[in-house]
Amino acid sequence: MAALLNERDIRSQLNPHPHWTLQGNTIQQVKTFDGFPSAIAVVNALVDPAEAAGHHPDITISYNRVTITLSTHDAGGLTAKDFALAAEINQLV
Repeated sequence: MAALLNERDIRSQLNPHPHWTLQGNTIQQVKTFDGFPSAIAVVNALVDPAEAAGHHPDITISYNRVTITLSTHDAGGLTAKDFALAAEINQLV
């Protein structure tokens, strides 16, 4: 199991990811697209990186808005895995 990050490490890891916000024991990004097809296309683009990392985000889709939430569920909070996947998602979104 991945090691939980402490608050100082979380803040440090979050700095290079300005579009992500700390929400309790998760990090979250909300993106708005020009329509439902574009939102779904982005969600579909997340499948391969998530599968490759063996780490899967929680995703909520509301028409043209996609909310991506990361947390290492089996560790009970944020780990380096979350920030590594956030960096990959930043490249796609």
